[in-house]
Amino acid sequence: MEFRDAGKIVECVEEWLRAEVREAGARGIVVGLSGGIDSAVVAALGRRVFGHEMLAVVMPCHSSPTDAEDALLTAEALDIPCRTVDLTAAFDAIAGALSPESAGGGLSRIAGANLKARLRMSALYAVAQTENFLVCGTSNRSEYETGYFTKYGDSASDLWPLADLFKTEVRSAARALGVPDRIIEKAPTAGLWEGQTDEGEMGFSYDELDRYLLKGEAEPKVRDRIEELRRKSAHKRRPVPVCRF
Repeated sequence: MEFRDAGKIVECVEEWLRAEVREAGARGIVVGLSGGIDSAVVAALGRRVFGHEMLAVVMPCHSSPTDAEDALLTAEALDIPCRTVDLTAAFDAIAGALSPESAGGGLSRIAGANLKARLRMSALYAVAQTENFLVCGTSNRSEYETGYFTKYGDSASDLWPLADLFKTEVRSAARALGVPDRIIEKAPTAGLWEGQTDEGEMGFSYDELDRYLLKGEAEPKVRDRIEELRRKSAHKRRPVPVCRF
């Protein structure tokens, strides 16, 4: 088994997006544009399939200004319809209500980070319902297998066009779609907090992860860490348990 050809990936996902949106009776898609490679690829695919019947939304929320700059760079380079919605005030209001005296200090770092992801998805669904769009998630297979996504945050999507693609394949698709090199080459980060990177948090590189998922090859330490993440995140990939009577 080898990584798939970028041209075939692009063709397949475009055909799939077109069919899914048509079946739903929607006009197009909306996607959160983070400044990273995954959302850039989804937005580029949406632009190719739906023209201007789609929207990319940049949603800063106590995040690095560089993320918004990179998102807008992608939108400009690929002529993607784009809107900026600043969620900082909304985050501060909720965090402050949860911890009035400390203005959010009562939230753990990961709880605050996940709150941002859930606010962003709420905003995307509001736009989608208004415009008769479907919400496109941006998680790839490498992230899905290890649970590297926020439950009811970036996982709460109508469509997951990249969820069967390894990060390596997303990179090759990005090049085929003309995503700016700056976006392709930057260190992957969910922007959860200052200096956070995906690989630093996971404890291994995407190349190591993809090689293990594709071929079962990895150093014992990496293999054990990947399997630990899969076990701990299994609940994210299962339907919500229902008490049956």
